[in-house]
Amino acid sequence: MTLPTGAELEILRVLWAKGPSSVRDVHEIIGGDTSYTTTLKLLQMMRAKRLVKRDDAQRQHIYEAAIDEQRTLGSLVSRFVDNVFDGSAGALALRALGDGSASRDELAQLKKLIRQLEKDA
Repeated sequence: MTLPTGAELEILRVLWAKGPSSVRDVHEIIGGDTSYTTTLKLLQMMRAKRLVKRDDAQRQHIYEAAIDEQRTLGSLVSRFVDNVFDGSAGALALRALGDGSASRDELAQLKKLIRQLEKDA
């Protein structure tokens, strides 16, 4: 699977959350310093890479994600862990939690996940 760049991931997040959308819809959400033509060009390149699909049936082209969100995010995290933490998910978790930014709810979810992983091991 071709993994998206940062800019492509930003567009995919919009499509995953909103569903099929026009270039204008995507551009209005990501906005910022990105021009409309840059958003259009990114979507065209993403289509060539098969990251998105385009519906040409209407005058206004509609784009939708062609790749699964959970699978894509999992692949991105795996690549990050491999490249930055020598494949150690534990080292990533310790580093991420060490800065104290996790909420109580997130910590509770993590504890539940750890209990489940220990049970399954």
